[in-house]
Amino acid sequence: MKPILEVQDLTYAYPGTSHLALQGMTLRIPAGKKTAICGQNGSGKSTFFLHAIGIHRPKSGALHWKGAPYSYQHKELAKLRQNIGLVFQDPEQQLILHTPYEDVSYGLRNAKLPEPEIRSRTESILEQMGLAHLAHTPLHHLSLGQKKRVSLAGVLALQPELLLLDEPTAFLDRRSEHQLVDELERIHQQGITLVMATHDLNLAYAWADWILVFDRGTCVMEGTPEEVFHEVEKIEALGLEMPMLLDIWQALPAAWRAGQRPPRDVASFKAWIKSHS
Repeated sequence: MKPILEVQDLTYAYPGTSHLALQGMTLRIPAGKKTAICGQNGSGKSTFFLHAIGIHRPKSGALHWKGAPYSYQHKELAKLRQNIGLVFQDPEQQLILHTPYEDVSYGLRNAKLPEPEIRSRTESILEQMGLAHLAHTPLHHLSLGQKKRVSLAGVLALQPELLLLDEPTAFLDRRSEHQLVDELERIHQQGITLVMATHDLNLAYAWADWILVFDRGTCVMEGTPEEVFHEVEKIEALGLEMPMLLDIWQALPAAWRAGQRPPRDVASFKAWIKSHS
């Protein structure tokens, strides 16, 4: 597994407090994969993301991008933030102008791209995200799901190699959640490495290729969904619930499950039931 981002013994405390938000955190983000980060509130997910884009600097430890240690020089940070994009949980923290077109083009203008390219990239990404018809609509007229897609469009316009998403499905209705997950799948097919912090272990189990579990500022588990969620007692000891689909699967008679891999999504489970009925 080739990592695109590595963290080694990362320690950090917010100014004015002695409490360590990150405590010797060590992890790998595999290149080209979909990684889900799970953990309770306060486990360090958002703090890690802010380190990944260079907003916070570690008290100790190091981060490596494609094998090279982070540089905190202004020019190098600007380049890093084009390679690594972060979409915040609350789009209101990210959207600063009046319309989707203005907001997306603003980020490109900050990157000092020529105006023809700004125009081309803005129009292209709004079209790809299904937002072209809303390009000049005031942002306060948009739904939460639409605002989240505008935030995502603004980051994608910079053509990052790694996309970090902090609770992207939080507060969305089921339809909007499915639309967003479908959009993330399309983005991943373009070769972008994705990392999603989520409380939804059902989503993490169905979606991710790689799982990281955070607890009290450190990464306590990592592996494939099958490897991580095989550790039932450890997951529950961390105050997390097993994915519902996997819980149901494990409740079935062992003879039914013998030699079968657990289904990762509802469609696969339905197909299995149909084939055994």
